[in-house]
Amino acid sequence: MFMAMLSSIQCNPVFKRFYEHLKSQGKIPKVALIACMRKMIVVLNTMIKNQEPWREKVA
Repeated sequence: MFMAMLSSIQCNPVFKRFYEHLKSQGKIPKVALIACMRKMIVVLNTMIKNQEPWREKVA
């Protein structure tokens, strides 16, 4: 998950925006990264539960 999120905050605009928002609130980078990992898990679980593909506007 750690490596996947490192890639996501560079390439995925949703996770990048969330990561930058957390850092701007004063979170240290590793804490912001862990929060993004949790968000990824929640999004993926919801996608599997509803059998939906990735949609940027929903996340």
